[in-house]
Amino acid sequence: MELKVWRPGADDPKPEGLAQLDRYLDRLTLNTGVLVIFDRRPEAPPWKERGGFEQAATPSGRQVTVLRV
Repeated sequence: MELKVWRPGADDPKPEGLAQLDRYLDRLTLNTGVLVIFDRRPEAPPWKERGGFEQAATPSGRQVTVLRV
């Protein structure tokens, strides 16, 4: 599991989080993981619009569940 915070003025941390999680999963010899992204931007949409799960893949193709909160 990897946790990222989307701070004001920064780009979406999803690509960086997927790459970082990919390295962790490789070291642990795991094929799946979870990426949690906390959106702390003042302009972030309300929780009901932004919150939820999605599926993504790391750069090497591992499956990841992404939770945006």
